[in-house]
Amino acid sequence: MRHLAPLVLVFLAACGPVSVHRAEEMCLKSAREAKGPTGTAGIGIVSGPSGTRPRGDLELNISSDWLMRRDPAVVYETCVMSKSGQAPSRPYNMLVRG
Repeated sequence: MRHLAPLVLVFLAACGPVSVHRAEEMCLKSAREAKGPTGTAGIGIVSGPSGTRPRGDLELNISSDWLMRRDPAVVYETCVMSKSGQAPSRPYNMLVRG
């Protein structure tokens, strides 16, 4: 039981605030997803022991922030504040193009 206390402290420390820089990195993805759906698509041919066949892949990511029409800059600022407890050091519009 004595060895459990340091482990619990490590886990609790992981829940604390992060640096502003780290929070900005983490929150940039959320802000980009608020701009609109993202995803990938692929098509090809797969051959193997059972023969050759066509293959298609589709991945679509839709953010709840986008569905609720939240401003990506506001999503970014709110996220950084909640993760670091401080305002972003760089505004969202300076980090993205277009």
